[in-house]
Amino acid sequence: MVLEESKNCFDFETFHEGENKILKIYCEKCTFPPSIEYSNLCMGKTVDVLLQVNGVTQITLSQQREYEYDYDQANLLVELTSVYKRLNKEERFTYSKVVVDPLHERYIRGSYAQFQRLISKLLKEDPLAAFVELKRLETREKIKLNNLINPRHLLSQQKYIAMMQEAIRIIEQIKLIKLLMPHTKGYKVGDRLIYENVFHPTTRPDFMYTKLITAFPEGNLLESYDFSVDKDSCEVNIFSFDDDIKTMYHLTPSEFKFTEEEYELLDDAKRIMSEHKPTREEFVDPQRMREVFFNIGKDLISDIMQHKNINFDEDKIDLMAQALLRHTVGFGMIELLLSDPKVQDVNINSPNGELPIFIVHQDHGDCYTNIYPTRLEVDSWATKLRLISGRPFDEADPILDTELKVKGFTSRVSALTAPLSPLGLAFSFRRHRDFPWTFPLYLQPKIRYMSSLAAGLLNFIIDNNATILIAGTRSSGKSSLLGSFLVEIQRRARIITIEDTFELPQESLRALGYNIESLKVASALASKEGSEVDPSIGIRSTLRLGDSAIFVGEVRSKEAVALFEAMRVGAAANVVAGTIHADTPYGVYDRVVNDIGVPKTSFKAIDIIVVTNPVISGLKKYKRILRVTEVRKEWDEDPLKEGAFVDLMVYNPKTDQLEITDDLINGNSAILKRMAGRVKEFAGDWDAVWNNIELRGRCKQAVVDVFNEVQDESILEAGFVIKANDMFHIISSKIKDKFGSLDSDHIYFEFKEWLRKEVKKKQMKL
Repeated sequence: MVLEESKNCFDFETFHEGENKILKIYCEKCTFPPSIEYSNLCMGKTVDVLLQVNGVTQITLSQQREYEYDYDQANLLVELTSVYKRLNKEERFTYSKVVVDPLHERYIRGSYAQFQRLISKLLKEDPLAAFVELKRLETREKIKLNNLINPRHLLSQQKYIAMMQEAIRIIEQIKLIKLLMPHTKGYKVGDRLIYENVFHPTTRPDFMYTKLITAFPEGNLLESYDFSVDKDSCEVNIFSFDDDIKTMYHLTPSEFKFTEEEYELLDDAKRIMSEHKPTREEFVDPQRMREVFFNIGKDLISDIMQHKNINFDEDKIDLMAQALLRHTVGFGMIELLLSDPKVQDVNINSPNGELPIFIVHQDHGDCYTNIYPTRLEVDSWATKLRLISGRPFDEADPILDTELKVKGFTSRVSALTAPLSPLGLAFSFRRHRDFPWTFPLYLQPKIRYMSSLAAGLLNFIIDNNATILIAGTRSSGKSSLLGSFLVEIQRRARIITIEDTFELPQESLRALGYNIESLKVASALASKEGSEVDPSIGIRSTLRLGDSAIFVGEVRSKEAVALFEAMRVGAAANVVAGTIHADTPYGVYDRVVNDIGVPKTSFKAIDIIVVTNPVISGLKKYKRILRVTEVRKEWDEDPLKEGAFVDLMVYNPKTDQLEITDDLINGNSAILKRMAGRVKEFAGDWDAVWNNIELRGRCKQAVVDVFNEVQDESILEAGFVIKANDMFHIISSKIKDKFGSLDSDHIYFEFKEWLRKEVKKKQMKL
């Protein structure tokens, strides 16, 4: 095994990356950590290198980790170098120009030697200290001036002080000095901590492409927590600022806990591993590919350890192999961000390498991060997504929608490239929960997405085979709500899902015993035909697959015609549901009929429209169901003018609650009456219908109440909620057989008894 020799300390090279000219200084053989802000030697050597090269816009110090100083920071050093060169080259600052009286020479020799040391050595190593020392030297020389009697000595001293004052004036104008001056209270010469206020490099180990700012900002710490990744943990700190509306998500990844020896080993392993480029065939099964490359990396690390005669325990080797996997065939820091269960979205904007990654946090909303992906890293993501999806992604097809599945999370990915994104690649990763959302999860006080009565109403509607469209803007929670509807369907029913990019929790539900078939169709955004099936054909094919509930991930274009056909056929037999971009019931009509071209008569196939959107409170956004609206059928031209949209529940911003309307409480609902007409116990009895809706809501709330008592989060998750839903139907059936009616009080009592025993049994197992 031949490993690459490292360069001599402070060797350097320059190269271009986009519009940047990067100066890379090698510090592998240095016996100290390289840092412009903390090391006199590093700052001085960097200025020495800048004297030899021009046009540098970015500076990188490399020693296992790479410390990158961006354009603004590099520009401070470039300006310092220019001033340093000027003071040490211009003749007016030389000894011969200062000494005009030979008899005065003995008075000035020692002082000038100190002046020369300050501008030729200390200025490039510690410019603030040089400036302070020059000011002190000026003061001392002015005192000498007051004590001189000889006119010739006096003239010479005045000229010397004037020269010194000119040097001080020039240094005083350096931007670096100006930036440091507000922080000089209590400053002592030689204290380099002051440079932290100006220099804060992004950092990354050599085996990583992504750069991080490791230093904490000067802000207000809002929250600090850890999350687990591959038997290790990452640290998250979230900051707000008194003078900035933005919030910072600061990640300290597990990779930054390695020692320098471990970094060196990973660098060597990556150089060898990078010789193998994964093929399209390997990416067909990404999880299998990751397992193979993990084992290859583990063996490679063990071989290098043996070669270098070093030993690590098995757990450490596993952690290093996982890190190597992430930063070779994986998605690097993206995987760590998406492993944080509180991160909902991860966004990468162009131009690449100049902007941080942005995220959406469940508790703190939109945040920017301390993570800066390089162009090389971003390009590699695009290549991997193209291979994983099997879909084109180039100038002819500048949009790619696919999914990313990694142990610990799944994510929907949207990617853009030129010409649509002319400044570079752009990505949006939307993290899916490991398990589906459930109605009890939505009912938690800290979430309050819906009310218990809304949960009861929606459960009743789903149980009675409504056709439903969930409407909302982007990132309003449409897909998550649609996934929670799946949990409410009885497990004996067959379900077919149709999506162009898998977002519905079909794998989790399959593992929980659901009879579910997942169909994948061509993206509506694809610019040319491929091997994938057209969405409208996919929807029509479900009508030939027997009696099934049909869930369509998103209604975008012409497939809506087929969806409404499915609604009309399936309206009396099973649930048909989907999502659509709109923010009001009439907005759904406008989008479906006027934009997509579905006939008005077909639009009447919709029974219920659920509108979900974020509401704003101060600087925060909260997702809420804003209305549950039924669509009546007795209209001809304009459903809005002819009263087709009847609200059953409407969100009240003052109470932050989804509240029932007079139409619902008074039984003025054609849809619910139609559903009731098909059930013996409800037919012609609105009170029975209303009592059953309330009962369902009370049972959902009972699950949340039990969670509040025992604080076992699994009670709110799909596994337990599905069991509770099953028991609700079993208990309801038993009570009906016993008493001849669906007696709400008896059902609720029996359900609470079962719930109490089940939770007690669960706690005993723990």
